[in-house]
Amino acid sequence: MRITDTSDLWWKSAVIYCLDVETYSDSDGDGTGDLAGLAQRIDYLARLGVNCIWLMPFFPTPDRDDGYDVTDFYGVDDRLGNHGQLVEVIRTAHDRGLRVIIDLVVNHTSDRHPWFRAARRSRDNPYRDYYVWRDTEPPDTSGQVIFPDREDSIWTLDERTGEWYLHHFYKHQPDLNTANPAVRDEILRVIGFWLELGIDGFRVDAVPFFLQDLERASGDLPADPHDLLRQIRAFLTRRKGSAVLLGEVNLPYAEQVDYFGGEDGDELQMQFDFIGMQATYLSLARGDARPLVKALQERPTLHRTSQWVSFLRNHDELTLDKLSEQERQEVFAAFGPEESMQLYGRGLKRRLPPMLEGDPRRVRMAYSLMFSLPGTPTIYYGEEIGMGEDLAAEGRMAVRTPMQWSDGPNGGFSSAPTRRLIQRTVPDGYAPEHVNVSAQVRDPDSFWSFMRVLIAAQRECPEIGWAEELHVLEQPHHQVLAHCCQVADTAVVAAHNLAAEPVVLDVQVPEVVPDQVVLDLFSHELHDTEDGRLHLSLEGYGYRWFRVGAAQRLSVP
Repeated sequence: MRITDTSDLWWKSAVIYCLDVETYSDSDGDGTGDLAGLAQRIDYLARLGVNCIWLMPFFPTPDRDDGYDVTDFYGVDDRLGNHGQLVEVIRTAHDRGLRVIIDLVVNHTSDRHPWFRAARRSRDNPYRDYYVWRDTEPPDTSGQVIFPDREDSIWTLDERTGEWYLHHFYKHQPDLNTANPAVRDEILRVIGFWLELGIDGFRVDAVPFFLQDLERASGDLPADPHDLLRQIRAFLTRRKGSAVLLGEVNLPYAEQVDYFGGEDGDELQMQFDFIGMQATYLSLARGDARPLVKALQERPTLHRTSQWVSFLRNHDELTLDKLSEQERQEVFAAFGPEESMQLYGRGLKRRLPPMLEGDPRRVRMAYSLMFSLPGTPTIYYGEEIGMGEDLAAEGRMAVRTPMQWSDGPNGGFSSAPTRRLIQRTVPDGYAPEHVNVSAQVRDPDSFWSFMRVLIAAQRECPEIGWAEELHVLEQPHHQVLAHCCQVADTAVVAAHNLAAEPVVLDVQVPEVVPDQVVLDLFSHELHDTEDGRLHLSLEGYGYRWFRVGAAQRLSVP
């Protein structure tokens, strides 16, 4: 299927906001966030300026992996609400101009899912082939486990049936057998169900794992495992042409292209840029833009319907697995020198402001840089107010603390006694009394106000989302990234100083139209050029954005 229609590629101009319902807003005082609480916060998100909400799993779950251990792909966990309240969230979001995407967790289920419970009863149970089994003792697979602190193999013996089942994640999350046509049909049925309820797309969890050509108990994978992704994309497009698939594919760029569908662009429409994210942290650690420039220049050119997604933080550990060992140690030394700040030897359990020692110049520059890169920016709840982490929390839960709405009890997240909270709020210098929404939305100089302006600037610039490539502008300073995103007769030029020393530079502005003007996107003042060159002064950790085009196109009087 060759994709050619670009009539509703809303994700090209999206700003995505990821949140976990259970830690966002508690409406009934039981200590756990819920859908009713989220519905009351939609206006807040609209005011911030984001236009797409990504909901982490809200399905029924034993909650041994923060909701990613699902027992019913069609349900809503009773702790969070019901389908009616979810529909209210979706309708309210749509009414405010926000799309809603949800997690599609089809690599595995909980071991308490009815399918797996049935599969364990006997070797000839009809649900046996929904999972992956082997009847011989597996070799050492300790090097393949995702969570080395909890597991030492990707196979676990089921005592009742005497066979081993596959699980790339925790042993309580058995992998689904996507070679089984019945499983593939079920995946499509799940997608169709949520589309009917108004969902606008899916963030697809752990994509490479459910496509890997692993040993299967039954069923035959297609000659090309990517046929499954193409089947999912074709089904999605038939059911709702504007729906999107955003994939978690942490692989080298050359392999990621395959998950987009190559030159046909008929698989995932969007993928997170893990390579660019990790290079960003290396550049921040060194105060040197060259690692990021290298990564950005290696980004493959995509089909015009496909899109990179930029981010600085997500809900998992901040993985650094694609850096070399020496590079990873540099980032650890700069941003997580203590063992309690690190995870699995490959990542950090920290949020950005504490990593940058709370320096507002560096934090603002980092987000300005991320939002200026070609692609779709994604932020994780709490980033808009500069929330910190709870290093005492286990593993990835360090960055999954309750949202901080006010300086009141429990940060305004819940009226429950503190002991009943789903998780405690961030302690110490980033506690709610220091960092909260209520104080920041009333302060024009706050980080929230900065993020609101930044989001508005990005949404005013379709060049950022639609540019097919980034042009790095020549200038002599290694600590500076100056780049341009151009579409037709307009362009955005941005410059960021990753070091503490101020710099002066000249960059060549692209000529997009005769008699063009250069508009500073933050001061809204026109900027002079000389022989097509832009003369800039950047303070330490300074940043500038400009838009280039015809005066009437840029709404300049």
